[in-house]
Amino acid sequence: MTQPQSIRPAPFPGASPRRDRRSYKRVDLRLTGRFLTDEQDDNELLTANVSCDGALILSSTPPDSGKQVVCYFDELGRVVGDVVRMAPGGFAVRFQTSTLKRDKLADRLTWLVNKDTLGLREDRGSPRFSATGQAVVVMPDGSNLQCRLTDISLTGAAFEALGTPPYVGDRVYTNNMRAEVVRVGGKKFAVRYLRGAEAAEG
Repeated sequence: MTQPQSIRPAPFPGASPRRDRRSYKRVDLRLTGRFLTDEQDDNELLTANVSCDGALILSSTPPDSGKQVVCYFDELGRVVGDVVRMAPGGFAVRFQTSTLKRDKLADRLTWLVNKDTLGLREDRGSPRFSATGQAVVVMPDGSNLQCRLTDISLTGAAFEALGTPPYVGDRVYTNNMRAEVVRVGGKKFAVRYLRGAEAAEG
């Protein structure tokens, strides 16, 4: 159902105008995912709170303070950060982000904070249509992942992986098109196609 025009998502708590994202406060938000250390250890994570510039992460295997970690949040994607302090049951991380990336994180967090209260739905850009057939997704390391195509639209597609699926935020190729993984659940994942300058980014 279409939301009335007067309803707008509430601003992310502590947010300043778009020209200055530095003063965001953290909010209690439970996000699942995984993190990698420079030793390539792969560990599960759960956030206790998060903002667009950092998070408090709960983990049974926290890395040492000062380490760099690569976080793959199921709802936010890939974010690189530095472990800035240890905490009971986990650690705090400060994200290494560009202004553009920080803005994207802030917008996504605003949506996550408000989606249940305002009944917001994911905006996928175009209607998706059911599809069947085999597909090959080229992973970030260049390897081929055999998949089953489940639906497709002008802006993206969804697959069921026959092997290990990619992480949210990974850049892949599908049908010779550059794409970003935006959702992962079990063996299933969805991508949005990248175009123009965004497709040329690393």
